[in-house]
This record gives sequence, structure tokens and C-alpha cells, in this order.
Amino acid sequence: MRHPEWIKVKSTGTHETKKVLRHHGVLTVCEEAMCPNQGVCFSQGTATFLILGDRCTRNCSFCAVASSKPLPSDPHEPERVANAAHELGLKFVVITSVTRDDLYDGGAGQFANTVKSVRNKINAINIEILTPDFKGDPEALKTVLDAGPDVFNHNVETVPRLYSAVRPMADYRTSINIIKTAKQLYPDMKTKSGIMLGLGESVPEVIAVMNDLRDADCDFLTIGQYLRPRRINIPVVEYIRPEVFDEYRLKGIEMGFRAVASSPLTRSSMGASAMFAG
Repeated sequence: MRHPEWIKVKSTGTHETKKVLRHHGVLTVCEEAMCPNQGVCFSQGTATFLILGDRCTRNCSFCAVASSKPLPSDPHEPERVANAAHELGLKFVVITSVTRDDLYDGGAGQFANTVKSVRNKINAINIEILTPDFKGDPEALKTVLDAGPDVFNHNVETVPRLYSAVRPMADYRTSINIIKTAKQLYPDMKTKSGIMLGLGESVPEVIAVMNDLRDADCDFLTIGQYLRPRRINIPVVEYIRPEVFDEYRLKGIEMGFRAVASSPLTRSSMGASAMFAG
């Protein structure tokens, strides 16, 4: 399907940001997941750091990240991420990862070490982490949260009915529960989640997910259009019109979310600092 006229991605210079990232040997989900906004974000000196390698142990059909046997985690990676964030002059850092079901803690320790390294390197920094579900392990979750991120983000991605096609190795209720548990463990910490549209979901199903997230005391919500990154990924069923995204945003505010970003090109980490600042 051709992109409709309301989906237009700006192409901007990204050389300096990429140069810093390559110098420090760090990855970004912007590149690995083929995010349509990476040119805009890179031109502004922002990026979402991807830790624990570029190989995922799961095979979500929407994702462009490679699914294969991962390499061992790198103990020096947290320091490299901190150095890159420092050189880029960031005051708000987003850290995410591939899913590492092969690790005993799902990579929670690497998340915690990266958060600590960034805080040690940069004064007055705010940190958002976007994590996998850790198979619902509360100890892994606690390890990450004890490191002191400002925002805990975990995306539900789609409606429960579509999980078998979109997230075949994940469980919807586990994703909802990890957000709920995070808020219970650290009530003052902001929690966040995101969902993609255009995979065949209905409006009532999206509203039901939003209600589930509010019941889990989720603070922030992002809603964006799924765009097929490669031919091997699941196809787009429908391109949702911008006014529908606006309606979801208003509905989310009415439900009690602190902030809702909803538009065709909204992505989980884009504008994260503005959302946090409120």
C-alpha cells in the first residue's frame, strides 16, 4: 500500500549525530527499527539508545530488528552510552533494548548499569527506559526501577486479539501487569505505554486497551500509525486518518492520562522530553 498524502517524513541532515554514535560504538533503535522520524530526531541531536545488541530473541512481525541468536552482553556498553549522551549534550535520554530472553534477568542488570552510568556522567539528566516485558519477572523489573529512571515505558503495541499475529511470543496481560507493578513499586515514577494502529484493530478494541492502561495507572500514552518497514513484515491493513488520531488523543485526556501523543507519525520515544516536562 502506498503511503497516503498525510504521511510525509522530512529528510534532514544527520551526519554529526551519526558520527558521535559511531565514534562511541553505540546503537540506536531509530536505525535498527527503521524509524521514519530518525532524520528529524538526529538533526536535533537526539536519539534513542539501543542496548544489549542488535539481535532479538523474539520474532514480532511488525519489527525490523533482526531476530537471531544474540551475542553476549558487553559490560562496557553502559559507559559508551553515557559518553555518547554527554557528547550529544542531551538533557533527556531514552534507553531501550532488544528482548533478551536468553539472559537470566532478561537484561535488567544492563539497563540498571546504563541508567547509573548516564547519571554519573551527566548532571541534571532525566532518563526514560523502554523495556521488554522480562517475562513478567518482578525481580528483573525491580532491578531496573531501583536504578532510578524518571519514566518507565513498556509498549503493549496492539490489541489483545492481534497478539498471535503481531507479538506471537508475548502476552497482553503480562504487558499490562508490568506497567501496573512498576507504578505500585514506585508510585511517584511516571509510567508510559504505546500502541500502533492500522493492523486491523477496531475502535472499541483500542478504547479497551486505553482503559486497561488507565486501570494500570499508566501516565503517558503514545499512539501512532504502523508503517511496514520491510516486505517480510506484516502488511498494513489500513492507514488511519489524522482526525481519528485526534479523537483518540482527546479520549485519552478525558480518561485521565497525563499526556497523550497521537498522530500518524507518533513514535514511542519521539518528543519524550516534552511529554515528561508536561
